Amino acid sequence: MAVTDPCLKFIPEAPTDLDSLGIPWPMVVDLAARRLHLDGVTGLATLRSKLKLPYAVVEAVFRYFQKEKLVEIKGSDESGFYLSLTNAGHKLASDRQQVCHYAGPAPVSLRAYQNAVQLQSARPKINRQHMQRVFSDLVVEDDILDQLGPALISQKSLFLFGPSGNGKTSIAERLVRVYQDNIVIPYAIEVDGQVICVFDPVVHQRVDVEIGETEMDPRWIVCRRPAVIAGGELTAEMLELKLDAITNIYAAPVQMKANNGILVLDDFGRQTIPPTTILNRWILPLDRRVDYLNLNYGLKFQVPFELMLVFSTNLEPDSLMDPAFLRRLPNKIMIHSVGEKAFLEIFRRSSDGHGFQYDPELANLLLQYCRSLGGNKLRACYPRDICEIAACINSYEEDTHRLTASILKRAVNVYFAASAQRTEDDALN
Repeated sequence: MAVTDPCLKFIPEAPTDLDSLGIPWPMVVDLAARRLHLDGVTGLATLRSKLKLPYAVVEAVFRYFQKEKLVEIKGSDESGFYLSLTNAGHKLASDRQQVCHYAGPAPVSLRAYQNAVQLQSARPKINRQHMQRVFSDLVVEDDILDQLGPALISQKSLFLFGPSGNGKTSIAERLVRVYQDNIVIPYAIEVDGQVICVFDPVVHQRVDVEIGETEMDPRWIVCRRPAVIAGGELTAEMLELKLDAITNIYAAPVQMKANNGILVLDDFGRQTIPPTTILNRWILPLDRRVDYLNLNYGLKFQVPFELMLVFSTNLEPDSLMDPAFLRRLPNKIMIHSVGEKAFLEIFRRSSDGHGFQYDPELANLLLQYCRSLGGNKLRACYPRDICEIAACINSYEEDTHRLTASILKRAVNVYFAASAQRTEDDALN
């Protein structure tokens, strides 16, 4: 595959032989044997395509298998020979499957991965106008944007805190939009003969690129910079390499999948593991921008920690970490309750989203209700949540999409668990 992408900082050069491939010959043999074992009768062109190997390497594997009587030729066409494993070949493949089941694209070397991550470190160019475009689908007040912008330029860790319901998670999810370039990610890497899968289609958004003059190593995929979000489900095991007991294939930890992008720890402090466990695990990587991982038999190796770590919580920073760790989080931004102007704009957008006609009188009535029943604080989530309840009331009543004072009151009652009389009385006083 050949690619030209002006948004790419680094294009790995396609290997031409075993030396430039960067992984051991026995691993190449094992990969080919397992692939042939799975596919039955396979053409050399198909084998090359599935394993992402250069022609010279596939040819060398074929000649080796012929010499060792591990394959037999089943036919040929204009694309080349069709092969299948002999009994000896199937036995070899079965034996190698006991070690590892991996039969996908050939991995890249650890050194190649380290080099690529370093070359693709984020250096975003950001100003106020760019931030306003990035967050145009949210109502975010300028003082918050003016704090987020410099923090993103620094690419140092970010701590978002404040009362729940004011958009911390929504803001954190959109931070990755500030990046305007793409990166390359390997399908897998090889460490001491072991395979570690890095590419995860759940978190890595693949990008189609135009064919150009520079041939790229097909073992890499062009992707958007990743945004990995982990919430209450985060466990200590997710921060380390995970070995599948059946396939003997390692899965990369969340921070490795987030390299060259953003890792968001949502609802920080609500995980089943103590916050100090997470913080202590990353205190060294935050300082030195490198992480250390261990294979299951004890071999330790280094990978880059080239990512922006974002904590989002409704707990106070001082209650979660000591001064030593607070120092390593230079960007601490409080996401406060919204003002009236922002509240009314959120209500307008929420009304439009549910097919309601925006009514300034209803907007002011909702403002009164929320000030009275929400503890005199206007949270960004109120208009959206109450409009959603109102839409459900309409659906239940089999009515058209309309918002009236009575429906608004019913929705407010449900949301704040308030009686109708109390809602009316509090709003009028």
